[in-house]
Amino acid sequence: MTQASNPVVKVCVEEKLAAFADYWSPRIVAELNDQHIKLVKLHGDFVWHLHEHEDELFYVIKGTLVIELRDRNIVLNPGEFVVIPKGVEHRPVARDEVHVMLFEPAGTVNTGNNSGDLTVTEPQHI
Repeated sequence: MTQASNPVVKVCVEEKLAAFADYWSPRIVAELNDQHIKLVKLHGDFVWHLHEHEDELFYVIKGTLVIELRDRNIVLNPGEFVVIPKGVEHRPVARDEVHVMLFEPAGTVNTGNNSGDLTVTEPQHI
């Protein structure tokens, strides 16, 4: 690819997060080696799910996120992250609003094997 068709672009995370208000609806802000980098605002309980073929990384920007696993909970504060390996059932929980950056393979569906009202099959690019 030429530089014109693949420009180098700086991303301001705060500006991107200010561009949307809805919860549990990830937005793609960049792509990296067949990975999507997404921003998402969370509040409340998500659904129990797993990703059969994808690992995913949750990096907390703002707030406190609890990742519930079947055998324990992982509490993440700003500046902390966790990688959830493929095949591990989990449920994100945000008692207050939380801002998260996700790193996951392109095409990863947010609800994994548990489709429903919160499923986003084609996240918006912002």
